[in-house]
Amino acid sequence: MLLKYFYDEKLAQASYMVGCQASNEALIVDPSREITSYLKAAEENGMTITGSIETHIHADFVSGGRELAARTGAVLYVSDEGDQEWKYQNLDELPHKKVVDGEKIFVGNLTLEIIHTPGHTPESISILLTDGGAGADEPLGIFTGDFVFVGDIGRPDLLEKAAKKEGTAESGAEEMFHSLQKFKTLPDFLQVWPGHGAGSACGKSLGSVPSSTAGYEKRYNWALQFEDKGAFKKELIEGQPEPPVYFAEMKKVNKVGPNFFDELKEPARVNLPEILQQVKKSSQVIDVRSQNDFAAGHIEGTINIPFNKSFTNWAGWLVDYSSPLYVICDEKDLEDIRKALHSIGIDTLEGYAAQEEVQLAEHTESFAAIDADRAFPLVQENKVHVLDVRNLSEWQDGHIEGAQHIMLGELPERIKEIPVDKPVLMQCGSGLRSAIGASILQKNGVKHVMNLNGGFAAWEKEVNQMITK
Repeated sequence: MLLKYFYDEKLAQASYMVGCQASNEALIVDPSREITSYLKAAEENGMTITGSIETHIHADFVSGGRELAARTGAVLYVSDEGDQEWKYQNLDELPHKKVVDGEKIFVGNLTLEIIHTPGHTPESISILLTDGGAGADEPLGIFTGDFVFVGDIGRPDLLEKAAKKEGTAESGAEEMFHSLQKFKTLPDFLQVWPGHGAGSACGKSLGSVPSSTAGYEKRYNWALQFEDKGAFKKELIEGQPEPPVYFAEMKKVNKVGPNFFDELKEPARVNLPEILQQVKKSSQVIDVRSQNDFAAGHIEGTINIPFNKSFTNWAGWLVDYSSPLYVICDEKDLEDIRKALHSIGIDTLEGYAAQEEVQLAEHTESFAAIDADRAFPLVQENKVHVLDVRNLSEWQDGHIEGAQHIMLGELPERIKEIPVDKPVLMQCGSGLRSAIGASILQKNGVKHVMNLNGGFAAWEKEVNQMITK
């Protein structure tokens, strides 16, 4: 048997190739939209990809199952569980099969058995893998998707918060409790292969370890320690992070089907005058340079989302999916930027400008980065308005007295709530998110902004030093 692990750090998303080396057939579990890595791995291992399977209609990335089916003829297996509203659509032109609880899929000598494990979403399934080639009559492991993670479980509130389905958080938590009772009956030796790792917004405390065992999770996963359903539901729902707004878009895209890659056009290279024209037309222009480079000088009307591990998440929060998009970047990063945008369904990238074009601009704007020791007296003397853009849970754990809280992803819609009678001091946990926030404020006409270097961590350190003096 062959088992390969693929991981997208920007999405904290895992997918898997499982293959039978006797028949040279392979199946992909929860493929991402960019399927090149699977095709390459199949070729390197002498495998033919005959199928792919999705554990649920994903909310945080575009699935590559349809792309695989269209380009290779691999059968797309999808869940037929859950209510009618969460059934896959537009599959008739593709090789596909809808599966339900107890059904089995055969890949050479391998058997994949479907278990309906609702809670994260109504249609969610997990997949037990048995290696018949080794003569095994018990499963080796389970692909859990967004059901059980290492140290956590899938959140039940996404349909309610992101897709605005009232009451689904409560019913999802109820279903999750019962699904976990199924999990508790699994043998302790069973390997657990989840769909996400630390950094995903699909849970609230995911571990960084890529896999686990059923026995370990039964012993140490917080969610598997509850016997009282009411207490479990309360703990599961409370404290979940804000779901990115693009999650609702992803649910729709994966339900009805994304564009195929051969339908997408290449972004055009544009120069400074064209970028300035796009800004004037109110097109979206994202400068992906580092926060320091952007703060030192940028084209007025652009926003900053640095191209790092958090790029995909914040692009999903801040990009309007229905409007043309342009980026300012290092040309060598363009293809990776495109892939990151495509991974969350942003297919509107019209053009790009090389980052050197910024240096040619006659007029640029900037904002200052200020250390905590300089910011402290300004805050104490009420000379600045402090804007905290961290998540709500971070804010509740502690914040600067007198600060205003608006989570970064909600900032574009809440600009009018920010007082402009004094400079705005932007603050987050470390200074990265607040720099993005500073760019959003400047784009929207709030020009007198500063960014707190080191964020709240640096602030607490400075306050503690002041106390001990």
